[in-house]
Amino acid sequence: MTDYRRLRVALLGAGAVGSQVAALLLRHGAELADRAGAELELVGIAVRDLDAPRETDLPRELFTTDAETLIMGADIVIELMGGIEPARTYLLQAINSGADVVTANKALLATHGTEIFEAADQVGAQVYYEAAAAGAIPIIRPLRDSLAGDRVQRIMGIVNGTTNYILDRMDTEGADLADVLAEAQALGYAEADPTADVEGFDAAQKAAILASLAFHTTVPLSTVHREGITGIDASMIESARRAGYVIKLLAVCERLQGESDAAASGEAISVRVYPALISRAHPLASVHGAHNAVFVQAEAAGSLMFYGAGAGGVQTASAVLGDIVSAARRHIAGGVGVGESTRANLPIVPVGRVTTRYQITLEVDDRPGVLATVAGTLSDGRVSIATVEQTIVDDADTADAVGVARLVIGTHKAREQDLSETVDRLAASGVVERVVSVLRVEGD
Repeated sequence: MTDYRRLRVALLGAGAVGSQVAALLLRHGAELADRAGAELELVGIAVRDLDAPRETDLPRELFTTDAETLIMGADIVIELMGGIEPARTYLLQAINSGADVVTANKALLATHGTEIFEAADQVGAQVYYEAAAAGAIPIIRPLRDSLAGDRVQRIMGIVNGTTNYILDRMDTEGADLADVLAEAQALGYAEADPTADVEGFDAAQKAAILASLAFHTTVPLSTVHREGITGIDASMIESARRAGYVIKLLAVCERLQGESDAAASGEAISVRVYPALISRAHPLASVHGAHNAVFVQAEAAGSLMFYGAGAGGVQTASAVLGDIVSAARRHIAGGVGVGESTRANLPIVPVGRVTTRYQITLEVDDRPGVLATVAGTLSDGRVSIATVEQTIVDDADTADAVGVARLVIGTHKAREQDLSETVDRLAASGVVERVVSVLRVEGD
């Protein structure tokens, strides 16, 4: 092997991803050195418990509980601990010591990204985080670098493998959400506490990161509208199928025109996560199992789709290793790191100002005049009907009894706030027994 400058690499965390990163660094060190132009020496792995079981057999002498000393002696620090603290403190220590840092910590970047990037700018360090938004899928560099000269108009992403696995099984096999969730936990796709996945928190963190890059604007996590999938049931899946749709948990990041008085351009952005209907003809509809995909629409480049494994130890390790090689090349080349571009500073509008199509499912009294009442209420709320499907849920036993019918109403585009207020009026109208669901239609 050619004699290279030696770079000291410190690893924080040895879980599913961290252990794979360490194993690959040790196994392919010579090959990675040829690519990076520097010898990458793994000098230590900081863990909380030296005796905890590991998925990968690694040299015991590499392990330490003294993370701070390890950080201070490293050129590149890889943070794969997860969580906010002590990960935030360790990353800031690494940056201030002059090290470049690599992280897959979406929660940390979504909540403290601005602080971390500003700290790196002040000392000329670089933060790499390709694995933070979509696992093995290369999406950070395309948004930050390849599309930096374009105008991204919209991103729609399936960025949580657990929920995609659940919804896909419900769609393809007619399975129940609770049963599939239990299977996902048994397979390791879902945590024992699945809240972060099924309630959309994980996807919202990733949406904040993607939107910040795409629109060159700081997107606080608190501005991301979030809904989960726990309200989705078999009847909603079947209604979607009959209408030619599939339900996916989508992260939607969108540039809006004419929605801002604050920006000189009149532009604003919307960032949201929710279960939505998407046409079975759309590329995202074919994303099955625990896979992820990100669909990007740009002014000049047109439509681009990035697809692959959104999780998994060795798959995510691939993205981390790519960042390590990039960090090593920067060290060899010298110079300051490239800061994040958030100078556009576009306003972020609430979900109520978003315009899209909807599918509204109602259970109503099965008697004459009900459909006219529903249609009139929608019209008064500036919501236009595109399609109506009616089925009988509970037939009347006698001639003077009132049964229950289910209406599945597809709308033309309407503003979210108008739609929400109109659905509230329908619920209180006296003819609607129950509002079963309201789903957005995306991807048109």
